[in-house]
Amino acid sequence: MRRPLPEVRTWVRRLVPRTLRARLTCGLVVLLAVSCAAVGIAAVVTLRSFLTDRLDQQLVQAGGTFPASLEHRGPHEPDGDNAHVDTRRQAPGTFGARLLDGQVTAAGVVRSGADTSVTLTAGDRAAIAAVPVDGRSHRLELSALDDYRVRAVIGDDADVLVTGLPLSGVEDAVTRLVAVEAAVFGGALLVAGAAGALWVRWSLRPLRRVAATAASVTALPLASGEVALPDRVPDTDPRTEVGQVGIALNRMLGHVESALGKRHASEERLRRFAADASHELRTPVASIRGHAELARLHPDPVPPGVSRALERITAESSRIGGMVDDLLLLARLDAGRPLAREPVDLTRLVLDAVDDARAAGPGHRWVLDLPEAPITTIGDPLRLQQVAGNLLANARLHTPPGTRVTVRLRQDEAASRLVVEDDGPGIPEDVRGTVFERFARADHTRPGSAEGHGAGLGLAIVTAVATAHGGTAEVRSRPGATVFTVTLPFPPG
Repeated sequence: MRRPLPEVRTWVRRLVPRTLRARLTCGLVVLLAVSCAAVGIAAVVTLRSFLTDRLDQQLVQAGGTFPASLEHRGPHEPDGDNAHVDTRRQAPGTFGARLLDGQVTAAGVVRSGADTSVTLTAGDRAAIAAVPVDGRSHRLELSALDDYRVRAVIGDDADVLVTGLPLSGVEDAVTRLVAVEAAVFGGALLVAGAAGALWVRWSLRPLRRVAATAASVTALPLASGEVALPDRVPDTDPRTEVGQVGIALNRMLGHVESALGKRHASEERLRRFAADASHELRTPVASIRGHAELARLHPDPVPPGVSRALERITAESSRIGGMVDDLLLLARLDAGRPLAREPVDLTRLVLDAVDDARAAGPGHRWVLDLPEAPITTIGDPLRLQQVAGNLLANARLHTPPGTRVTVRLRQDEAASRLVVEDDGPGIPEDVRGTVFERFARADHTRPGSAEGHGAGLGLAIVTAVATAHGGTAEVRSRPGATVFTVTLPFPPG
């Protein structure tokens, strides 16, 4: 069964080295292996050709002496009778055959003893008869003997004399050469692979320093705040490729550092402006609200339209005042102003917040899920109370009446967790990641939200206060289950 093509491709990808160091080392070993194989094949071919030529020369020198002596046997003498066979000056293993009219009439092999007999099959006789009589050497395979190099010449009696020398010596020499080459080249490949890996590792040290610098930059929090970039790449030799990459990376880091510095300065100016503007607006907003309330308390009759306008002025000035206070709080948190650090009874804080939410939203079902033992932490009680109130106000304003809102409080060895869950319509996925941003308006976050309520700063304050306490604020939402979780870790010490 053939393997599917995608599976083969996956298998091949797994075998291909991934790192540059591994690829260079494997490439070096492969090139060396190809070179060794080429040298080995050339050596084997050359040696085989040389030894075969020597064998052919020996055949020329031997001529037809040995097979010619085979013709002196009497017509009734068997092949095994060696009385008239001349084996002088013939190398052991020399083969001879006499052919007359295309038929083998006699054949023998020189051995260490006096016996020169050989048994030939019909196929062997046919192969001997097929040897061209051209004075050249040819390869002959005999079933009873090894492979031979043979040469056929015309005898004095119009017969054909075939002389052969065994190729076993040539094959043995070639086999020994292949074994030596395999051992030598195998050892050379192992040594070259180890040495090449060390050399490539040493050569790629500048590139690793460039990668380490780039990795340290990617680990920095670049989203906001002041960022201190790491030291530049030390390898900046323009004559090398790594040096050119280092120069380009250092130049890019310089531009990034300059841009981050300008952005940080702009953020600082914006924070100072928000803090100053919020601080300056508190007094006139309070004055407007006070004058509006004073006008409403005036004993003289006021036309209904003016009274309605004064009520709206009072309500909107209160709303603006709350927004100014929220902006001032966010500006102070952004500036890193330290919060109060004192024991806080989270259980009592949650009970009070739920009571306030129940009074403000009687149409919702408020459920408490608190442990029996009180839960305490270290933090700013006013800010943590604001966190709980904002989460409950968010659930009340952004869900329809009849929604079940469950408030849970949990604590383990590492942190305290405040969880507010509702079974409302949920938050759309495309805006779920922006709910903690500033001025994320209610009508853009959840279907069925009460439009016109809030300025979109409630959840921004939640995440800012949680971050100032070293914690986090998270949200998970789907239709029928929206869960806000505020984690407050215990401060060290």
